[in-house]
Order: sequence, then C-alpha cells, then structure tokens
Amino acid sequence: MNLLWAGLIIVAAMAIAITAMLLVRRIAPEGSYFEDGDRAAGVFGVLATGFAVLLGFVVFLAFESFDTSRSGAEAEAQLVFQQFEAAQLMPPGVRGQLSGELVCYARTVVNDEWARMEQGTLGDSVNPWGVKLFRTLQGVDPQTPSEQAAFAKYLDLRADREVARDDRTHGAEGVIPAPLWIVLFISAAVIFVFMLFFADPKEAWFVQATMMGGVILVISSTLLLLSFLDQPFHRGVGGLRPVAMERTLRVLDGVGLKAVGKFTIPCDASGAPTA
Repeated sequence: MNLLWAGLIIVAAMAIAITAMLLVRRIAPEGSYFEDGDRAAGVFGVLATGFAVLLGFVVFLAFESFDTSRSGAEAEAQLVFQQFEAAQLMPPGVRGQLSGELVCYARTVVNDEWARMEQGTLGDSVNPWGVKLFRTLQGVDPQTPSEQAAFAKYLDLRADREVARDDRTHGAEGVIPAPLWIVLFISAAVIFVFMLFFADPKEAWFVQATMMGGVILVISSTLLLLSFLDQPFHRGVGGLRPVAMERTLRVLDGVGLKAVGKFTIPCDASGAPTA
C-alpha cells in the first residue's frame, strides 16, 4: 500500500472517530454514560485485551508469511546461479542450452511472474522455462565422473529451487482468511462504540479527542500493517521486489558470460521466447 494513502486513511479514521466523540459528548451526562467507571474500565480491558491478543497472533502469522516469501525469493536467486555453475560441468552438448534457459528463467521471474504476483493473478501456474529446463535435462547422458556428479548436483539444486519458488509465491494470494478480517473489523467497531460511552462533557474536549484519537490511531495503523504484510508484493515502501534475482541476472550477464563464454539465450529481455 502506498504510504501516502495509508497516512490519509489513518487521518480520516481519526477525524471521523474524534468528530463522533465530540458530538456524543454534547448530549452525554456528566461523568459519562457509566455509573460505575471501574466496572466499565474492566469490561473495556477485557475487550481491548482480547482484540490485542487476536491482533498479535494475526500479525505474527502475516509476518511469518512475509518473511517466507522474502527468504524464498533470495534462495531462488542463489539457486539459479548455482545451477548455472553446475551446468558448466554437464556434457558439452547441453551446457549452452541449460545456461541460456536458466537466464530466461530468471528474466521471467523478474519481468512476468513478479508483476502477476503484485496483481494476485499468478495462481498455480508454473514458470515455462522451468518446464523447458526439465525437458532439456531429460536428454542429458552424463558419461565421465565429473559429468555424473554435476548431473546429480543439478538435480538437487533444481528440487531446492522449486521449493524456494513455492516459498516465494506463498504470500502472493494472502494468508489471512476473510472470516478473520471480519472478526478483526467487528472487534474494532465494538471498541469504537464502547469508547463513545466514555464521552464526558465535564472533561476538556481535547482530552476526549486525544483519548479517542489515540485508540483509533493504534487500531487503524495496525490493521493497515496487517494488510501490508498480507500483500507483500507491491511497489510501495517496504514491498518485496525482485532485487535478488536482478542481481543474479547481472552476474550471469557479466561474470557468467566471461567465465563460460558465449551461449545462445532463447528469449528476449522480458523472458518471452524468441523462437
């Protein structure tokens, strides 16, 4: 979410809540609507504690998903480069083909898959170059001990890369179910209404405004934080970007080509097949 929009939402929520408090304060009896303030504070404490516990649990769940996606993206980028290195020890007939397809895989992640994750449309689709890499691998017949070792290592790295890709795409659809969002918003609404019963014309208006504004500030900002963690792929502040895979591409385009030599890359700069 854009930081400016988040700030505007928080300010709007606080303005509405403070306005409601000041309006209710005009008709409220002295000392608030509660005859027993201690009992009311105890009930409010139960409501606030229950909401805080639920919110803390959901924040932990959302942050764990966010961190899994971030770690998966970094691991996937590292594994692509390690596969590129292992491919150079494969039989000469497939070295260049595997190398080029790995570059195309990385380009597709950066230019296609990332945009689809931001839009929430990636779904269960697979990377097309991952399929092509597997088909190329089926035609490999390692002969020498070094080629056989490289082939076995490449297979292990391929499995690890698929796991890392699953971790990366894990957070694209969001992990917080709709019923949980409903419960959170209902709980926030209950706390807001309960706060209105504390309206007291004997207290200064700015004290009442600060009390209501502070509560709404904490609730609204935390809910926005949840939304941010639940949708980690975006272009706003703190959003996950394909930095690790872009770094791998720069290495493959630079150091990789110098170390290995020229090879055909069967795709354009965005990862789309050229033939």
